Amino acid sequence: MLYAVIAVCALILILVILILVYRNKFQFCVIKIDEAQEDIEAYLENKKELLEKTIPIIKKELKKKDFLEEVPYCLDKGYDDFELHNFLKTAYNELFKTIDDNEKLLKSDKLLKTIDELNENEEDIIGAIKFYNDTVVDYNKLVSSFPSSLVALICRYKKEEFYNNEKREIFEILNER
Repeated sequence: MLYAVIAVCALILILVILILVYRNKFQFCVIKIDEAQEDIEAYLENKKELLEKTIPIIKKELKKKDFLEEVPYCLDKGYDDFELHNFLKTAYNELFKTIDDNEKLLKSDKLLKTIDELNENEEDIIGAIKFYNDTVVDYNKLVSSFPSSLVALICRYKKEEFYNNEKREIFEILNER
């Protein structure tokens, strides 16, 4: 009888330790995801400001009345980070298409400086998104694999979304195996 009680206590202790270990792994991933999201938000706001700096220069040089008119108001539209990233990426591509189509814009030192800052910012965004996506892969593996999936169920952890479809597809392919 004493051995049975000790065995049950040992089993309970092992289960508690496993739950704590996996919960800590989840918490660590959540903290990393939150930090990555904060970085991405800051980079996206900076990208918006840099795009706004280019608007008056291009309007003046090309004598256009409307160019990227929606950029200054994009934060007011209630976009989440995923939508804001896609919106600003489209505006960024439109800016460079306009510059490619009008080589005389490259004579403006102010525009060239802003473009350099935009390119640096874009590299920062790409790095932050890669860090975010890599962390989400780790987190989603915990959510979907045994025994951590039990902890996810108990603590109500849900799968997180990726910033692009490529990572999601890779993750789903790996999950099917």
